[in-house]
Amino acid sequence: MQQQTKRLITISMLSAVAFILMFIKFPIPFLPPYLTLDFSDVPALLATFTLGPVAGIIVEFIKNLLNFLFNVGDPVGPIANFLAATSFLITAYFVTKQKHNLKSLITGLTVATLVMTIVLSILNYFVLLPLYGMIMNLSHVVENIKIVIVSGVIPFNIIKGAIISFIFIILYRRLKNVLPK
Repeated sequence: MQQQTKRLITISMLSAVAFILMFIKFPIPFLPPYLTLDFSDVPALLATFTLGPVAGIIVEFIKNLLNFLFNVGDPVGPIANFLAATSFLITAYFVTKQKHNLKSLITGLTVATLVMTIVLSILNYFVLLPLYGMIMNLSHVVENIKIVIVSGVIPFNIIKGAIISFIFIILYRRLKNVLPK
């Protein structure tokens, strides 16, 4: 019972930290301004690697649900963020094969970055960007979808994956003994 309470509290705290980190975001130069980088996936990665992939997905779900409730005008962003993060978390977790040494983490996070980039490219092409263009009445997004994906979505996800991975590795090596298992 005490372990479940600790687990619930840890997931709740990491969700709150992730939600707050979503507000600290910035655009990456030379990429579309609506693609902003934040560090809210780091707490979800910490949850994933200390409590398992379900905990990481719960952190992402809570973070994106709260984000949706605060930004009702943009329903596509939280969905895209959740799908990106989930593909990243699950891949990173299972590629490391429970070995959380530095080499395994780097391999898992690199593969996760590539998987996230591929998944988001496909989802943006067929679903997310057409939906976003329709909701926001931005027909030029749909007309230039291939350009947006090649010059925006792909580089953004690679940069995001690399930065999030770097920060996670630094924090995880220092916090893995403090967070509950």
